[in-house]
Amino acid sequence: MPRAVVLTNPSSGKGRGARVRDDALPRLHGAGWTTTSLAGRDADEALDLARLAVAEEPDALVVCGGDGLVNIGLQALAQSDVPLGILPAGTGNDFARYFDLPLGDGAAAAARIVGGTTRRVDLARTGDRWFGGVLAAGFDAVVNERANRMSWPKGQARYNLATLAELRTFRPLSYVLDLDGVEHHLDAMMVAVGNGPSYGGGMRIAEGAELDDGLLDVVIIKPLGRMELVRTFPKLFDGTHVTHPQFERHRVRKVTVACAGIVGYADGERFGPLPLTIECVPDAVAVIA
Repeated sequence: MPRAVVLTNPSSGKGRGARVRDDALPRLHGAGWTTTSLAGRDADEALDLARLAVAEEPDALVVCGGDGLVNIGLQALAQSDVPLGILPAGTGNDFARYFDLPLGDGAAAAARIVGGTTRRVDLARTGDRWFGGVLAAGFDAVVNERANRMSWPKGQARYNLATLAELRTFRPLSYVLDLDGVEHHLDAMMVAVGNGPSYGGGMRIAEGAELDDGLLDVVIIKPLGRMELVRTFPKLFDGTHVTHPQFERHRVRKVTVACAGIVGYADGERFGPLPLTIECVPDAVAVIA
């Protein structure tokens, strides 16, 4: 019988994680899967549990939570033969969106795992850390930093307030980019590095990025006025911002992003201050989809 380790963030999505897991397990058991259910008390313990689980070579490591827990799973699964299953239960769920997985419906997502096929996709690596989606390194990263310092309000409203607060004072940033060995000096509102196309719950900043092309999409939004930035922002949700004259994209195997005072965020997680060097690692992880 297939054996899955199910790693859950019970508090994900305001408690949705536990509910999604409890709906998914009967569907897995009914299909003949045996499961071991785990939950870490924090991100560090969850990563330890994920690595221990992968070392036992189950038929799948199934993560039940949002993009943060998916990212933890990727740290354990990268360059292994154990596939990743996803029970989406977070706020953004961008990695799950890449595979058109049912959001917030444990039974439906479990059915995809039971009946799905395994697909190997690329990951991005910086140092010893991996990400599957997009690394934010500009206005979007500054908003993340502010939001993480705020204790109120909760959820998406906190990021909306942080965005409004930063818009009042934000100015274009000075970057140095190394794109496959070619250095570029430029000013921009943001630079994003996409292995996948979206972040932030469906904002398609790297529209057109593919998970299995062996390349990263480096997106540059050149300087915009505040009102133009506000007008352009909604276009991120359908990818039509790519026609804006201040939009620029490069497809590369490796990029170094340098900008003073900016902290990079990937898959919604804090990856650390720039400069960061990111490379695409082809076929780095298997996903049940």
